[in-house]
Amino acid sequence: MSRNGAEEMSFLDHLEILRWHIIRSVIAIVIIACVAFVYRVELMDKVLLAPASDAFWTFGALCDFSIFLNGHFPDIIDAEALCMSKMEITMMNPKLQGRFYAAIMLSMISGVILAFPYIIYEIWKFIRPALYDKEQKSAKGVLFFGSILFFTGVLFGYFMIAPLAVHFLSTFEISQNLNDFFDMNTIMGTIASSTLACGVVFELPILSYYLTKAGLITPEFMKQYRKHAFVVTLILSAIITPPDVFSQILVAIPIMFLYEISIFISRMVIKKAS
Repeated sequence: MSRNGAEEMSFLDHLEILRWHIIRSVIAIVIIACVAFVYRVELMDKVLLAPASDAFWTFGALCDFSIFLNGHFPDIIDAEALCMSKMEITMMNPKLQGRFYAAIMLSMISGVILAFPYIIYEIWKFIRPALYDKEQKSAKGVLFFGSILFFTGVLFGYFMIAPLAVHFLSTFEISQNLNDFFDMNTIMGTIASSTLACGVVFELPILSYYLTKAGLITPEFMKQYRKHAFVVTLILSAIITPPDVFSQILVAIPIMFLYEISIFISRMVIKKAS
């Protein structure tokens, strides 16, 4: 008998159930992707490629924030410290089928992001029979906060990481004799990967919860490697941001904040288990 009183199933039975959960998740992604494909022009110009424009909200906000800090700490930060130089991005489509592939890519990205809560729900339905009633109640909260954290990470990646990465990579100079023509799919991939990666990284507290429940990590372990995590975060921030300290800190702070939250969650799990 299982934890909830149901009959034990074979490995193949579990695989069959998992297959249907995956199928339903894929169907949800495809349905949303089809809707996104209809509005592909608006999504491409106003959403996906927006961070590759000087008029994007993030650049103006960072510049205004820099001026604000200069007004209060003129000896510490320059008024234009966070004001980005002008981007001159000329996109090209080197392949005949490139526009169609780009539309498919855009649609699938939209499907994965918008269908994420349903995907989490399907995962929850799959693991629910293996949990006790008390564990089911606590897991419901984890699923809700997991979706919130994912969308928060997506927004952070879209409004912070993606524009800074595109700006740095497009304005990086190696020779005055080079004329840059960027592949449309390359810029799309940079923005999409940065956005989705942040959504996954922001799931760190949820990962901490389950790894602690499984006994794989402890609060003491995370505290011991806090300095290592901080160094890794600064290195990643230096790679994807312009070469100034303030931009790197703007990116590193939320990630380290999540790390501290993960330590707190791990401590609470250990406390409840004791």
